[in-house]
Amino acid sequence: MHSDPAPAFSLRGLRKSFGGTEVVHGISLDVPRGSFYGIVGPNGAGKTTTLSMATGLLRPDDGTAEVLGVDMWAEPERAKAHLGVLADGLRTFDRLTGRELLTYVGLIRGMEPAIVEERTDSLLAAFDLAGEDGKLVVDYSAGMTKKILLACALLHAPRLLVLDEPLEAVDPVSAQVIRTVLTSYVAGGGTVVLSSHVMELVEGLCSHVAIIAGGELRAAGTLDEVRRGGSLVQTFIDLVGGGEVAEGSLAWLQS
Repeated sequence: MHSDPAPAFSLRGLRKSFGGTEVVHGISLDVPRGSFYGIVGPNGAGKTTTLSMATGLLRPDDGTAEVLGVDMWAEPERAKAHLGVLADGLRTFDRLTGRELLTYVGLIRGMEPAIVEERTDSLLAAFDLAGEDGKLVVDYSAGMTKKILLACALLHAPRLLVLDEPLEAVDPVSAQVIRTVLTSYVAGGGTVVLSSHVMELVEGLCSHVAIIAGGELRAAGTLDEVRRGGSLVQTFIDLVGGGEVAEGSLAWLQS
């Protein structure tokens, strides 16, 4: 009997506390291979903390994370070799040009220099950054910065990409380029996990979605299973609550 391959990502009972307050309360989630998986939730819901534990950036207090069947915290080097990460707000070596940054990332991953050069050329071209050769990353716009960091995450051809707010503060042209690259990556057998609080983005791109609020998983499944015939925004508000403005509270704004 043939057993199914391990999921791209398998999280079990992840917990994390800061200063005695638990912010992630035992999240378990399976991300199927080849899926475009959106993780949505309000700001402060625990999305970034959960993804940081899952990708080896933050040690969980409890629970496990596996990448393609490899335990992230037991065999981090093996697990991370399968993984490309675009973390939100992580410092980068931005006093380099885009080409230098990609070269550095490739060599530190132990790739052959000739392969690094070839892939750097194709990534800079794909992300519309080939014309920026002399410019330091520190001087890039927000959209260009996201594109070069995504290129860094793709350089070693990982089978799983984990992206925290990949389109935040990105101009429409750069956003379209990023969408196109990610869609073709999934079409080629890759798996993408993307966190966002922009529901329209998730509905337009993702095949699966999980809703995290208050450090807990509120819903997970295919996009259609989770939104149950309505919109994702409505499902989200129903599960998370809020969104009303008390009547008369801003009466002074009306002339």
